[in-house]
Amino acid sequence: MKFLTDEKLVIVGAGGMIGSNMVQTALMMGLTSDICLYDVFPPVIGPEGVAEEMRQCGFGDANIVATADPETAFKNAKYIISSGGAPRKDGMTREDLLKGNCEIAKGLGENIKKYCPDVKHVVIIFNPADLTGLVTLLYSGLKPSQVTTLAALDTTRLISALAKKFGVKQSQITGCATFGGHGEQMAVFFSHVKIDGRNLTDIIGTPEFPTEEWEQMRHDVIQGGSAIIKLRGRSSFQSPAYLSVEMIRAAMGGEAFRYPVGTFVHTDKYNNIMMAMNTTLDKDGAHYTVPQGTPEENASLDASYEHLCTMRDELVTLGIVPAIADWKKVNPNLV
Repeated sequence: MKFLTDEKLVIVGAGGMIGSNMVQTALMMGLTSDICLYDVFPPVIGPEGVAEEMRQCGFGDANIVATADPETAFKNAKYIISSGGAPRKDGMTREDLLKGNCEIAKGLGENIKKYCPDVKHVVIIFNPADLTGLVTLLYSGLKPSQVTTLAALDTTRLISALAKKFGVKQSQITGCATFGGHGEQMAVFFSHVKIDGRNLTDIIGTPEFPTEEWEQMRHDVIQGGSAIIKLRGRSSFQSPAYLSVEMIRAAMGGEAFRYPVGTFVHTDKYNNIMMAMNTTLDKDGAHYTVPQGTPEENASLDASYEHLCTMRDELVTLGIVPAIADWKKVNPNLV
């Protein structure tokens, strides 16, 4: 089997549903011949069972290692995807996971700095991803372009909803994106959306798509994670697994990622935060521009940013991160 790279990929949280799906997806895509499954749980419920199943799939040219030891896992790693946080349960918001999962993210960042400071790219997907990604970046010492977070689910959920509504393929929905935070405060940009070549803004408010129906769809997209929990009895695992592996494939030099990602933002208006922007993610890392929409859309992005800042400042109060003025002492790449 021909692989995209022979460099080491570490899947953190590999014993869970998201992690195990990431492992299989990465192997099926042929990303790397060197894959390490890391989880902190004992081997009986941890990554070794996943590794054994992957071996039994017949991925004959891949070296698959499972471990609960951080040094074994991270040493010589060049790529990392982490789903290694507590899962979201019914009735919880992503923000409810803030303290515990950000403490986990701090440990992850410290392990990266200690064992694989020359890692090329890290993808963070455990919630609240904007904040866990920010904490990981801070303590890893990496450059901002080297750490990204999963934000694409919000966009793909909107694409899916529109495709079902109008009976078209998802590829026929273009110009669709959500920005800002990956959560209930996301900013839904729809003014550039086309449905099989037709402007969505020309359809909203017509008998074909009444304004009330559109508003309900937008609400449902924002609450998309909660809907999956109700439908499946657990939080999403297949979609975040697939999209995060697509992200790391792009960072390895494969096809550029198609959707927005969460990235560290430092502009005149948005500062010292991880949030979804207009992004390019490829072998050179993540690069962004600030999206421009209607006044309403831009205002929703501002509100999403303010919400993220409130949670970031709570991390300072909790002692998980230092005051922003001291961040460059922890990570000189954050200026």
